[in-house]
Amino acid sequence: MTGPKPRRGLCLVLAAPSGAGKTSISRALLAAEPDLHLSISVTTRAPRAGEQDGVHYFFRTRPAFDAMIEAGELLEWADVFGQRYGTPRAPVAAALARGEDVLFDIDWQGHRQLRAALPGDVVGVFIMPPRREDLVARLRARGDDRDEIARRMAEAEAEIAHAGEFDYCVVNEVLADAVATVRAILQAARAATARQLWLAP
Repeated sequence: MTGPKPRRGLCLVLAAPSGAGKTSISRALLAAEPDLHLSISVTTRAPRAGEQDGVHYFFRTRPAFDAMIEAGELLEWADVFGQRYGTPRAPVAAALARGEDVLFDIDWQGHRQLRAALPGDVVGVFIMPPRREDLVARLRARGDDRDEIARRMAEAEAEIAHAGEFDYCVVNEVLADAVATVRAILQAARAATARQLWLAP
């Protein structure tokens, strides 16, 4: 048998404490993997300068967002600093059916909800800083002040406490190595027999 075979797409979740390098890894993955697409969230916050509806976010009013929750149209959602963010179900379901993979930048709570909504379709990767001191140094390099660093470190400890809920844990000591490891995880997940639609059940 030759030629590409149909497969079901997957949901790749990257979660990490702030400053662990998740954004850099995500950008590198999206640049290197043409069949990987970033999930577009729906939010109740107002668009910022340059943001476009359906490109950066789906911008909705609070009543419209709540209606989506009631109708079961969101795979996961959360309140963040007074605004709501969530993942629309329909675009993700369509991508998986087309054999495309969807990248999610969500926290452990979103990962838990997504896994419950799409059992068997979620691969969770937790990005870990090599040492606590490295995380502090990265936050300082971003220009965060002492109070902000303390707040983010407390949040980081809470995030790290849930690392065991993920399928994989990748320590981001060298960015290129971390990207290569996550790509290897993605390739292996794509090859799982359960995703091969052409195999007999």
